[in-house]
Amino acid sequence: MRLKNKIVAALLGFVALPVAAFAAVIGGTYYAPQYDFREFFAATDGRNFQVILAGNAFPGVDPNTVARDLLPAMQAAKPRPALTFTYDAPVERPRPDYRLVLVFDSALDLGSDSVCRGVTRFKPGQPGLFYVYAVYCRNDQAMSETTAWTPATGPADPRIQQLFRELFQVVFSDSPALRPQNGGNDRR
Repeated sequence: MRLKNKIVAALLGFVALPVAAFAAVIGGTYYAPQYDFREFFAATDGRNFQVILAGNAFPGVDPNTVARDLLPAMQAAKPRPALTFTYDAPVERPRPDYRLVLVFDSALDLGSDSVCRGVTRFKPGQPGLFYVYAVYCRNDQAMSETTAWTPATGPADPRIQQLFRELFQVVFSDSPALRPQNGGNDRR
């Protein structure tokens, strides 16, 4: 009986291996002490939410094509509020100004607060690798940030939608541990 269980476990491991090989990898995260998912939810539920793309996710592919193909992938993987991702800037800059900045192949020394102030720097990309630095901004301050990467052949690759699904769970985390309590921070 034990041999049979080992064989079944080994076969399941081989089946799961190709799936794991294509999974997105989420890098380190940062949340500002002021980060509050409830604020994000209230600001975006039923509204447009601006996404700013910086860099070239797929060198050799027209950036307009990349943007066009990434938007439905992001929308299908959107976080819980009934928001609509858009690249369009609001006619009047809202206060507070919430947005998501996606920097493709960002320089290693690029910080999130700089990104929220409009600064971007890049490193050379790796062919076949979709690498993004995601920063959720409120005005010129970063509320959260993380990196993510996955192998991808182009902007319509289904692995990108899966990456966004995992990425948005981190950037827009609703974890109670991240909730500011009574003007303070309850994180330990």
